[in-house]
Amino acid sequence: MFDERDQFAELSEVRMCYRDEGDRDGQPLLLIMGLSSQLIHWPQEIVASLVERGYRVIRPDNRDSGLTEWKAAPSQYFLRAIARDTTELLDHLGIEQAHVVGASMGGMVAQLLAIEYPQRVLSLCSIMSTPHISIGMADGEVLQELTKKLPEEREAAIEQITDLYTLIGSKTYADREARRALATQAYDRAQHPEGGVRQVTAALIAPDRTAKLQQLRLPALVIHGGEDSLIKIAGGEATHAAIADSIYLPLDEMGHDIPAPLVDQIGVAIAENAARRPARV
Repeated sequence: MFDERDQFAELSEVRMCYRDEGDRDGQPLLLIMGLSSQLIHWPQEIVASLVERGYRVIRPDNRDSGLTEWKAAPSQYFLRAIARDTTELLDHLGIEQAHVVGASMGGMVAQLLAIEYPQRVLSLCSIMSTPHISIGMADGEVLQELTKKLPEEREAAIEQITDLYTLIGSKTYADREARRALATQAYDRAQHPEGGVRQVTAALIAPDRTAKLQQLRLPALVIHGGEDSLIKIAGGEATHAAIADSIYLPLDEMGHDIPAPLVDQIGVAIAENAARRPARV
């Protein structure tokens, strides 16, 4: 599905698809999405709100998702490979530092960026994520649904994706029509079923980041939903506890998604965190 906003960067292991929106002279803000998700899973309303505040908003498709294409990448990899891809994208764009926001697995990658490339990260926002897969991770039934093979028939596949969004998403703001529209858009744009399995493995084998998160000294925001059934709110609580002087924003009516009624609040919180002064060492 062609979109004129999609651009491509030739990196060392992948040809990465990304979108770059807003004032090129604005402070760069990187949005990293999660497992089996594409850059379109960031609500355009959040992108627009950050652009309106003067930020240059960059959204990549992670390796194994969306329109990012493989070159010489290994069949299996660690989360730090996705973090490395992201730093190479910043290099490609001539960006030395950026505010980094990550959701779900993207939150894990964002944490890694702050840990392993502290000179590149101006601020950190970790959304519906965790310092380690053992903290807050869902039970087997939810994980089974997450990794279930998609039907070959398009409508059946879209229905299964919609069911998954409903299972892990907000119960208070359960808009099945909007979820089906997103599932349709995602399915028609790109499908990488085997890539999702590799991303799951990367998250499962990643070491606990808690001790290294405790060493961070930067503006940090942790957002998590009380209705999240994929990474339960304990993951957000643990992330907040690990990062000194972090701001914690628990949202009771949020699931493992970004519901439309919470978009404004989340966008404002991200912008306010990015505007904070760095903590003193």
